[in-house]
Amino acid sequence: MITNSPMIAPIIALIAWTLIIFLWMFATRIPAIMKAKMRMDNSAPRGQQMSELPAHVRWKADNFNHLMEQPTLFYALTICTIFLGIDNGINLIFAWSYVGLRINHSLVQVIGNKIELRFAVFMLSNIPLFALTINAVLTLLAR
Repeated sequence: MITNSPMIAPIIALIAWTLIIFLWMFATRIPAIMKAKMRMDNSAPRGQQMSELPAHVRWKADNFNHLMEQPTLFYALTICTIFLGIDNGINLIFAWSYVGLRINHSLVQVIGNKIELRFAVFMLSNIPLFALTINAVLTLLAR
């Protein structure tokens, strides 16, 4: 039974960051909706009403959605490293690198959303994800 893995810390850190973005999203979205005196319309096409909000408000929701996408691979992968017994050393460094880069990606998006920089950070965040995957595959093949 697995009782203590160093890989739990980066998993929890990224979950905590996702919840911070969630709170930040609502802290900006609700006042913006009230200021615009928007009335929620169930028959409006998906996203139409939110597209009326200022861009700096929408960026938080966009980033929250991004944190629900690719990081799901990270969560599954890091849990696999725990079960494979490769949840330390270089893989732990890769996990923390991924978390750090995703936090940077969030900050770039929610503060100024400079697309070129955001894309660069996103691409860099793929490197530790690929490295973790390769190490997991190699570990499986070696068994």
